[in-house]
This record gives sequence, C-alpha cells and structure tokens, in this order.
Amino acid sequence: MIQKAFRNYISNFQGFSREVWILTLVTFINRAGTMVLPFLSKYLHEDLHFSLSQVGTIMVFFGIGSMLGSWLGGKLSDTIGFYKIMIFSLLVSGLMFFGLRFVTSFYGLCISMFLIMTVSDMFRPAMFVSLGAYAKPENRTRALTLVRLAINLGFAAGPALGGLIIMNIGYKGLFWVDGLTCIIAILIFWIKVKEKKKSTYLDKEHPGDVLVESVFKDKIYWLFLASTLIVGIMFFQLFTTIPIYHREQFGLTELQTGLLLTLNGVLVFFLEMPIVNYIEKNKKDKLKVIILGCFLMTISLFLMLVNTWAGILLIMMLFMTFAEMFNFPFSNAFALSRAPKHHQGRYMAIFAMSYSLAHILSAKIGMTIIDKYGYQTNWLVMGTLGFIGTLIGIYVYNLVEKEKLNVKNS
Repeated sequence: MIQKAFRNYISNFQGFSREVWILTLVTFINRAGTMVLPFLSKYLHEDLHFSLSQVGTIMVFFGIGSMLGSWLGGKLSDTIGFYKIMIFSLLVSGLMFFGLRFVTSFYGLCISMFLIMTVSDMFRPAMFVSLGAYAKPENRTRALTLVRLAINLGFAAGPALGGLIIMNIGYKGLFWVDGLTCIIAILIFWIKVKEKKKSTYLDKEHPGDVLVESVFKDKIYWLFLASTLIVGIMFFQLFTTIPIYHREQFGLTELQTGLLLTLNGVLVFFLEMPIVNYIEKNKKDKLKVIILGCFLMTISLFLMLVNTWAGILLIMMLFMTFAEMFNFPFSNAFALSRAPKHHQGRYMAIFAMSYSLAHILSAKIGMTIIDKYGYQTNWLVMGTLGFIGTLIGIYVYNLVEKEKLNVKNS
C-alpha cells in the first residue's frame, strides 16, 4: 500500500525536460536562502526599533521596487530574452544583499530596499517566460507547480533555519546567506542551461494561448488581476503582520513562527503536485479552483479573529496552505495561457506586479490598521477583502464562459 502510494506520488513528477528540473533546483537553492523575507518586519521592528508605521513605509519601498523590477523583467524578457535577465537579476541582487546588513538608517533602508527589489524581482517574470520556453503545453501547469514546490520547500527549510541563525548569530547573518545563495543558484543555471531564444510551444496552434493582441485591452485579465491582488494582500500578511502578532498576542519565538511557516512549506511539498495532477487529469475548471482558493484564504483570515487560543494559528495555517495550493499554481497557469505570442513577458510582468503591489498594500494597510485600530480590525478588513475577491473571481468565470461561447459560435 505504501509502495503504491509512493509510486503514484513519484509519477506526478514525470515528463519534465532537463531544463525544467535545473530551473527547479536553482529556485530551491535561491528560496532556501531567502531567510530575510519572513523575518524582515520583525528585524526592522525589534532589532532596529522602527515603529510599525515606519516598517510599513519601508515595506512600501520594498513593494515599489518589486513592481518596477517585475515590469522591467517582463519588458526586457520580450526584447533581449529571459536568460540574460535571470542571470543579471540573481547575480547583482546577491551582491547587493551582502551590503544590506550595513544599512540601518530609515531613509537608507527605504532606498536600499527599493534598489534591491528592483533588481531581484526582474527574475520572476523572466522565470515564468522560461517555463513557457522549456515546458511543453501539456506539462506547463505541472511545471509551474514543480517550481512552486521548490519555492515552498525552500521556504520550509528557510524560516526554521533562519530562526536558528537569528537566535545564534543574529539578523546580520541572514543577509550573508541570502546573497550567497542567490549567486550560487544563478551560477548553476548559467553553467547547466543553455539559452533558448524562443518557445516553440506558444503559438496559435494551441487554443487558449492567444486571445487578445494587447494586455491593456484584455478586460478579463485585469479583473482576474484584481482578484489576484486581493489574494496576495491576504497571503502576504504571513510575512508582515502575522509574525509580529505571533509574539505580541501569543508570545511565540522566532523559531516557533518559523516552524509554523515550515508546516506550510512541507504540506505544499507533499500535497500540491498530486492535487494539481488530479485536477488536470479530471479536467476540472481551473478558474473554479482559483475561486475556491480565494474563498479558503478568506476563511483563514477570519479565523484570526479568535485571539484567546494559540491553536487557532495552526488551524489558520492549514486553511491558508490549502488556499495557496488551489489558487497559486492555477493563477500562474491562467495568466500565462492568456498571453499572445511574443507578449508572454508583458503578461507575466503585470501578473508579477500584482503580487508586488500586494506586498505594498499588505504591509502598509495592515501595519496602519494595527497601529490605529488593533489586530482584530485588520483581520476583519482582510477577510472582507477576500470575500470581495471571491465575488470578482466568480464574475471572471462567467465572462470566460461567455467568451468561450462566442468563440464557439463565431
């Protein structure tokens, strides 16, 4: 029985090209080293003693840099190619992380975060475009899921290890590890993967790949991005307000917070690929799955209103994790499927920018609400936002169904 279950699990990972596997390894190494992000708000608040409002402002610059980097990465991927962008982004951002440990002033951190994230987040849309080039259409959602698994496995190792580093060496050690892993990851990619000028898979022979000629005219895509933005705002509470809430409300240590995040990563690693494979094989509607994910994430934020029992943090994390598994891989796939030929970079840039904007809004709105009205109000606002995002998702589904009907009748 166990052997059969193991074989079934392994079968979910078959059929990928060598380049996809190397990209997955590179992503894992990079994300395992990204220990700064889960503890960034705690580092700024508890180690450098900035107010919550100042932390929110620094995270705004973090998000603005992320948005600019995402746009530049997508734009340049369509012009000079994703390969060069990926190498430049991780190599330079790795070197910049080395220097970040020496910056401790408020304005210095605002500028530094902006510059680092501008360079660092050029990687994301380029990486999405690379999957369009190296993965066949029938494997694309699973390839996106595989890379997400690497991200989550990295996050599973990163926060727990990061918590140990903080307790033994201090926050400064995180910046050295983050910079070093960025450089190691991209050197492996550069040595092992050769540049591919364009994808042979993204063309008009594949239905659903080409719907409109410009991303700015794609109404469905922009409504989808609105729902994606709301999901991002809710999800990034995990890395902004929630770690601080853990200590202030329940007295959790950095290691305990890291272990909760590790639970998220481990569950995603073992369950997401089988879930995606099941949904793909049974041809379940991807937008319905995306909507379900948004709804589950809404519930997870409403659960935070229970503030007298620490066990609710575990239940909340379970809801958040399943929401993530249903929403994120299929959102990535849907975004890529809407992109016309030679516009993949632009589409994925704007998709990545929606998460960057979510970073800005999640940190600033969350910190400001907590500063003025308390944690309970923040969870209520976030849950209400999630309910609105779910309704937008249902509207997008109806529009897509009408679009399919129009194409069929034309």
